[in-house]
Amino acid sequence: MNVDMKIFLIKSVPKTQWSSDKPLNFSPKPLTVLILCIGLGLFGLGESLIITASAGMSPWTVLAEGLSLTTGLTIGALTFLISLGVLLLWIPLKQHAGIGTILNVIIIAAVIEWSLPYLPHPDDYVMKIVQIICGTLIVGVASGIYLIANLGPGPRDGLMTGCQRITKLPIAWVRIFLEITVISIGWSLGGTIGIGTIIFAFGIGPAVSVGLYSIASISKK
Repeated sequence: MNVDMKIFLIKSVPKTQWSSDKPLNFSPKPLTVLILCIGLGLFGLGESLIITASAGMSPWTVLAEGLSLTTGLTIGALTFLISLGVLLLWIPLKQHAGIGTILNVIIIAAVIEWSLPYLPHPDDYVMKIVQIICGTLIVGVASGIYLIANLGPGPRDGLMTGCQRITKLPIAWVRIFLEITVISIGWSLGGTIGIGTIIFAFGIGPAVSVGLYSIASISKK
């Protein structure tokens, strides 16, 4: 099998010399924490680029918007509540949280909040698409960085890796299935979708696989 196909058929998170031995690690190496924070910061930046492109939100934001219209709660509050709900799904999947799980919620939200005013808001439709693709790729690479740190995935990525372990399917396929499911529920509740939503839903799985493969390959050199 050639290298290109291997990238998209990854079925587990690789380990490197800077990966933590276990997710529930309260005294990790400083380098591991630093790399984790870099990954989470990039993740938030990628999400912000998709938001400011104004051509469709990411699937989980579509779900939050749909629930917001139904319940009257804010999208921010529902994003937090959805994260808690997803964490409950970890129990039957036997997923383990770590400091990375906590930092995921804090750092990504903070980066999105602080970066939105400073990022481009393109008017040209082609530039919107380019920005969404760039944002999706950044989120994928960032996912590879912080997942390989092995200090606990974020709620959604933990759901992804847990489902992958149960189904034995490639990570890319599992992620695409989850994103399409979330979009469908959010849209049925009144959430809005756009080309950015579709690009993210179908692109994030392969992007995460590229991130995992690339970071693992670089770390081995």
